[in-house]
Amino acid sequence: MQPKHWFVFIFLGIVWSASFLWIKIAVQEIGPFTLATIRVFFGAMVVVGILLSTRTKLPRDFNTWRTYFIISLTSIAVPFVLISWGEQSIDSALAAVLNSTVPLFTIVIAHLFLSDDRLTPRRSLSLLIGFGGVLVLLSRDLFATSHNSVLGQAAILVASLFYAASSVYARRTTREQPGLVRGSLPLILSVAIMGLVTPVVESPLRLPALPITWLALLWLGVLGSGLAQVAFYYLLHEIGPTRAAMVTYLFPLGGMILGIIFLNEQLSWQLAAGAMIIFASLVVVNWKTVRESIGG
Repeated sequence: MQPKHWFVFIFLGIVWSASFLWIKIAVQEIGPFTLATIRVFFGAMVVVGILLSTRTKLPRDFNTWRTYFIISLTSIAVPFVLISWGEQSIDSALAAVLNSTVPLFTIVIAHLFLSDDRLTPRRSLSLLIGFGGVLVLLSRDLFATSHNSVLGQAAILVASLFYAASSVYARRTTREQPGLVRGSLPLILSVAIMGLVTPVVESPLRLPALPITWLALLWLGVLGSGLAQVAFYYLLHEIGPTRAAMVTYLFPLGGMILGIIFLNEQLSWQLAAGAMIIFASLVVVNWKTVRESIGG
């Protein structure tokens, strides 16, 4: 990769790794639906500004908008709420590690629905290793008196499943669309979806009062949703989807470091071991790509 690609890659890793920390901070004051709604609103404002400044033309046919409506549900609205809800009962570091399983889910779903992305012996081995890592993470709380933590972990895993399914669906249905459109329309449509659902689910609606919560929402919306969406699709076009997806490698390390330093979260042996096992599974499935990427 060229220096400009590494810059965008590292930017995405920092922003998305830190997002789990900011979600944990925000859910201390507001509900998961409210958090997701304000987040997508800020993100949508960013991408609308970029669309207007670049004079990008939006699709006009109903089928394309219907496709992006499905993507907005599966890649933004539902997983944003699930991750926010899950972090009410689990540490941000654990959420970051669990969310790094997205490529593992993608392997299975892509095998079922994409003819050019089948399971191989290496990918099957990666799945087994990754599944072992998830079991290690769950083992700490699986037999505890309170199962809130297990449910929170399950919510993050379901969100990862949604991310994976949505990426495969988007690859099948939006190949001909410009990258900026693919990154922008789901955010814009998510504002409408969340704006209708949130006042019903979390009534009465409570806006944040603490400055730190607004700072968290600005990070999550402007950087984590708006600029990161545009940056990711730029990287996707420049270096390809496999290399771009390797940004998830940074989630476990970044999420754990930030959670331990800023939120005083505990580093248990299950968290450390599970993170290393999942990281190993991602390296196994992309070993050739990792070597090529390091080589430039």
